[in-house]
Amino acid sequence: MRQRPFRFGLINEHMLPPPTWLDHVRRAEVLGYATFLLRDHIVPDYFGDQYAPLIALAAAAGITSRLRLGTMVLANDFRHPALLAKEIATLDALSGGRVEVGIGAGWLRSEYEAARAAL
Repeated sequence: MRQRPFRFGLINEHMLPPPTWLDHVRRAEVLGYATFLLRDHIVPDYFGDQYAPLIALAAAAGITSRLRLGTMVLANDFRHPALLAKEIATLDALSGGRVEVGIGAGWLRSEYEAARAAL
């Protein structure tokens, strides 16, 4: 059985101003964290506003070289599966295969209400 080393990752909890956020991502890589994960919310959750995860992870990919980039967890109801698959595949290709994706059902009622109101 192949053993894998134990890894540590970060879950981004705050939407910092862009220069500060990018410094935060760089620091995670310098400190040796294995993964940098973003939440997927379209309304402020318990941690406040959040960046759109795939766009923010693309920015993170451009300033890092080893840090794995992921989502915790993409709400499957807010994106068409074919488009999401293409976006994730593109991000994975352009990041050198560093993407880790979590996907699941949404749960925050206020997000569904906000999405419905936007239609």
